[in-house]
Amino acid sequence: MKNIAFYIASRYLLAKKGSTAVTFITWLSVGAMTVAVTAMFVIISVFSGLEDLNKDLISNLHADLTLKSFSGKTIKNLDTVNKVLGTHKEVSSFSRIIEEKVYISFNGKGDIAYLRGVDSAYIKVNPINKDVFYGTYPSFKYSNEVLMENSLDNRLSIPVDSSNHYATVFMPKPGTGIINKEEDIYNKRDISVTGVFPGKDQLDNYIISPIELAEELLNLPKKSAYQIVIKLKNPENADAVKQSLLSSLGKNIEIKTKEEENAAFWKMINTEKLFIYLIFALVIFITTFNLAGAIIILQLDKKEQAKSLISLGFPLSHLRLTYFYTGLLIVVSGVITGLILGTALCYFQLYTEFFRANEALPFPVKIVGKNYLIVALTASLFGITISWFFSKISKEYLTKK
Repeated sequence: MKNIAFYIASRYLLAKKGSTAVTFITWLSVGAMTVAVTAMFVIISVFSGLEDLNKDLISNLHADLTLKSFSGKTIKNLDTVNKVLGTHKEVSSFSRIIEEKVYISFNGKGDIAYLRGVDSAYIKVNPINKDVFYGTYPSFKYSNEVLMENSLDNRLSIPVDSSNHYATVFMPKPGTGIINKEEDIYNKRDISVTGVFPGKDQLDNYIISPIELAEELLNLPKKSAYQIVIKLKNPENADAVKQSLLSSLGKNIEIKTKEEENAAFWKMINTEKLFIYLIFALVIFITTFNLAGAIIILQLDKKEQAKSLISLGFPLSHLRLTYFYTGLLIVVSGVITGLILGTALCYFQLYTEFFRANEALPFPVKIVGKNYLIVALTASLFGITISWFFSKISKEYLTKK
């Protein structure tokens, strides 16, 4: 009997003959479901692409693990820290960093910048040298050779790789007392720009320099560090390595993963993604009322046929199954067609980059298996619920005149 119910439902959906109104509303429901599923899949795929884009944008800002002092800026017992990191089997590379705000001046122009002093091992953790598009990465032969972010260099019009033009970096001095001369206010040092790199909105106004320059400007002893950035052999083990290092180094050290360093940023991204999902889930829910309309019109149009089936001994429960299967077939057809169309649109964007956020940035798209599951489950849940609810035809409806 159940197979008969499914057969009748498939005939209602696929038969060429029958009521024009039923055929129209049925395929309108399939079309509406297809459009809603397509839109939801494409939007979620765009957000998956945005996640990868944002990971790329912040890859130059944070390492797999970042180690800092729990109290104060400077890391204490640095020799012990270096020894532990150097012998840890999961640590691939690590680098010392000192970062502070500075004022930079050149030829009457000035700006606030961030000076990031790094050691020669920094490019093993963050290969920023590969992003240099003009000039060269500092050789670390001289402490005043720096790499500068492109927009900062353009604003100040500093010549690159010139032995005759130097900018000046000013670092305010901490302390109290009477100021008698200029040297009491700040330390300063002339710098030479050897190359420029794109900041990608995350490293705007940054100057990358040998760590010795930061130590000189801050009057710090040699081999100092505000933080140590760590590259792991397997970044997926970041949480386990963090706990291992904390147990070895004690409570005076604070270690954060890349996700923890960007917790607020990722919370914002995930919140936006959740709201987009809820909006499109609501769209699919509203769309399923087309499905309800299709089932109701089918019941009205096939009322006489339903009476005949009941008279021949067809159970009422299986008649309800017929309407339920009809709705289910509409949902399955819409979901499959929508996912195929959504996938085609995503591949079209991947290969042509036709849709753009601006002239330089096409909308990023990433096709992920879990997105198929999320969209299919959402549409199926609403569709099956509506089909089940509106298939509950009563016996009185068939018997009354």
